[in-house]
Amino acid sequence: MTVSKPFLLLSIRADDDAADEEYAAFARFAGLAESELIRVRTEQAPIGDVVVDDYAGIIVGGGPFNASDPDHLKHPIQRRVETELAALLDRIVAADTWFLGACYGIGLLGTHQGAVVDRTFSEPISAVPVTLSDAGQADPLFGVLPPTFDAFVGHKEAISELSPGAVALASSPACPVQAFRVGSRVYATQFHPELDVDGLCTRITTYQHHGYYDPAEHDALQAMARRSVVTHPPELLRRFVELARGQR
Repeated sequence: MTVSKPFLLLSIRADDDAADEEYAAFARFAGLAESELIRVRTEQAPIGDVVVDDYAGIIVGGGPFNASDPDHLKHPIQRRVETELAALLDRIVAADTWFLGACYGIGLLGTHQGAVVDRTFSEPISAVPVTLSDAGQADPLFGVLPPTFDAFVGHKEAISELSPGAVALASSPACPVQAFRVGSRVYATQFHPELDVDGLCTRITTYQHHGYYDPAEHDALQAMARRSVVTHPPELLRRFVELARGQR
């Protein structure tokens, strides 16, 4: 009997509640059991020698890191993590293996590929309409989504100029690059495909003193989240698993 390879989630969240919620959300929406989604908390220890071929796909989630911050302002842990992840991306991109970076992951992959990542197109914590490009609608992963759908965002940085060869897949009114692809299997999204209302509310509370919003807005943001109807982004995760397992 053939045993499916597991997926790998590389987390950068130091807060246990947010880290655990992120892991549970990725597993739930991707349809993966605990044994099928291995988590490595990169902020706790070096990731070691990750053998890309050991996994069906690799995911990098979001968190408080900003790829575009000057190196001298980055915590030593962030510099260590980014050095390790850049080396891993060298192998992922060269092998064109299945990869999905979400939020911080788009800045990580964008920086690796030579895109311009800065604070020009930041978005506050909110639900925004995301529109697929023609390439996005034709893409085997993103084509599972409607041409326009609502998604949760909240980021200080974004890609303002894609690198040559990258394929723009989606945009929002305030952020021109909501998703892109490198090669045929390496993807990144600015929006959070793993976030539902409860997950967003957890992060609103967790990161209320991290500069994403005025802490006085906490209750209003929680109410905004509760009013939002965001249903389509998680479909991306289940499709990612299907494609990575060869279930075309």
